[in-house]
Amino acid sequence: MSSYLPAHGQIACSLCYPGQAVEFDRTRRVNGSWRISANPLAWGNSEPEVVVLGFSKGPNQAGALATTPHDQIAYKGGRGNVGRILAHVGLLDPGPVESLARDVDRAIADRNGRFHFSSLIRCTVERHDARSDTWKGSGGSMLDSFLKSEFGYGVATRCAARYLGDLPNSVRLIVLFGLGTNLNYVNATFSLFQIARPGAWKRISDVAYTDEKIYVVHVEHFKSQGSLIPDWLGDTEKPRAVYGRLAREAVQRALERIT
Repeated sequence: MSSYLPAHGQIACSLCYPGQAVEFDRTRRVNGSWRISANPLAWGNSEPEVVVLGFSKGPNQAGALATTPHDQIAYKGGRGNVGRILAHVGLLDPGPVESLARDVDRAIADRNGRFHFSSLIRCTVERHDARSDTWKGSGGSMLDSFLKSEFGYGVATRCAARYLGDLPNSVRLIVLFGLGTNLNYVNATFSLFQIARPGAWKRISDVAYTDEKIYVVHVEHFKSQGSLIPDWLGDTEKPRAVYGRLAREAVQRALERIT
């Protein structure tokens, strides 16, 4: 199976839809309380220095992505926080949140820039809420729970192997939005990378790990609620602030690595 970073735009992928004719943003697969929608996307450079990944795109009605301008989709409604987080770890110049949001706009649209943007699970992931009888793309412990399920683990393993297993030599760093409950998401993705990219993996802190070829660093999720983002950005001894400093240190280590 070939591995690569796809070009800016829609991605033709049927990896997790065996026996189905795949139509972008309309083909779905349901397993128990989980559902994935075939709408994988990529933004930015396919030979970047830094890969920035959410977990999965937020929920969209069937067909919505096909009619939304591509460069407006990624991190929609959260680009200010994306900018604040990337600036905190040294990947963007500091500035007012409005200016940082514009920097993220430009980076997402730049096919020859420093960044590649996408999600760990490139298709949209949703979980069925029995109370409301609706499918939801966010919620407590969703990241952890999907990776713990047999179906989710299979999807994640295939997706990571295809899109992260054999990266361009230009890539030094992968930034992942999300920590999970008690760092469960960090621990789960550490195991996932060991399967997708066999090698001499080691933890370098609570929020970062490396195979000495790339560094993977977890940062606060850009849609985190309440005090989580301010705490993570802060200069205190709160656990979230410590995670923020550890992330910044790991990013600096990755960028200073001698290749």
